[in-house]
This record gives sequence, structure tokens and C-alpha cells, in this order.
Amino acid sequence: MSDPTTIRRLYGRRQAFALRNRAQRLVEELLPTVAVPKEGPLDAARLFGKACPLELEIGFGKGEHLVAHAGARPETGFIGCEPFLNGVTGLLGHIEDEGLSNVRVHDGDALNVLERLPDAVLERVYLLHPDPWPKARHAKRRFVNPGPLDLIAAKLKPGGEFRLATDHPVYMRWAVMQMARRDDFEWLAERASDWETRPDDWPATRYGEWAAGEGRPIWYFRYLRK
Repeated sequence: MSDPTTIRRLYGRRQAFALRNRAQRLVEELLPTVAVPKEGPLDAARLFGKACPLELEIGFGKGEHLVAHAGARPETGFIGCEPFLNGVTGLLGHIEDEGLSNVRVHDGDALNVLERLPDAVLERVYLLHPDPWPKARHAKRRFVNPGPLDLIAAKLKPGGEFRLATDHPVYMRWAVMQMARRDDFEWLAERASDWETRPDDWPATRYGEWAAGEGRPIWYFRYLRK
């Protein structure tokens, strides 16, 4: 079956609206200083100039979740991947406002970054509210598919964690099915409340708060890399 690792195509508009003055300045001035290199192998030393734990977020939206973690754990290096420029400028604004030095930004497909990292290097991978592609014919576009999951499994350290959140029932069922087929992850849930309630160390996202405000349930999955 085809999936994002074979399709290698991003859907949707890269830019939703014209960048305002500050956003344009952030892209021109700040982004080059925090951007993930476009080519070549990646590791903590190349990204942050030192050895440090690494975590990666796939599709960070406006960056609230990533920034909360980065601010709380300055000793960890965070890599954020987001192909849509308006989201990138949101994260850049947080980086500037909070003076964060432990965040690197990739304005493109997360697969490109994952593939260039060493195996067993990441402490956590986050995938929060991905596009559900709810129609059956679009299932191959979902990030939770065998190819991307194989890559996440390869890059996570043993004992590392894959965190996934969704408010879409189709994607929830799909994710449970896909992850249940794997023997390289352990689902860290013992009761329904473990995945129906956001853990204390899981910062809220703007989208998640909006979905909750609409009355939609959100499911929070935590998987341990065996």
C-alpha cells in the first residue's frame, strides 16, 4: 500500500495568507539562524553545536506545544517540522519572544528530517492532530501508516515515546488499528481515562483547545518504543 513515504507529496497550500511585516522579517532574518540544514546527515552536534537529547514534532501548527516543552527543558534540543509557512512564522514569533535557543525549524516535510537523523537518537516524537484524510480513498495520505511508523520506530531510542493526538474518530480508529499491528511499540494505556484525558506533561495546543470548545473528544495516545 502506498503511504507518505512513497507518495512524497504535501497537500494543501504552503501559505494561507500574505505575511505581515513582522512575519516577513522573521522568515528573512530569524529562520536562517534556526533552520534545519536542507541537506546532509543531522545530529545534535550539527543542529545545536553540542550533544543533547533530541525530540521532534511533526506538524507543529503555530508552535504552542513545542515551545512549552522547549521552555521547560532547555537542555533538550527540539526539532519542529511544518510545511505551511504561516505556522512556521507562528513558531518563529515564540522563539524570538521567549529567547529560545534549543529549537530548530524545518519548513518542509518531516520525513526529510527523520530520514537524515541517526537511528535510535530521538527521545520523543510528537504527531498532534494530523490531517485525518477521512475518506477511505485518501487513507494512504495519513501519516500513521506503515512506512512513516517504521521510520519513527527506527529513529526513537529504546524506551523512547511516540505521542499522537487526534479529535477525529476515523483517525482514532485507524491509529489504533495500525499501532495494534506492530510489535515494536507498547501502548501505555491501562484504562480508558489514560487516553481520553490529556496528561499533565502534555501542553495544550490551540487546535486542541478549539476542538474541545466545540465539544469534540480528543484522544491522547502514548506508545513506548520497545
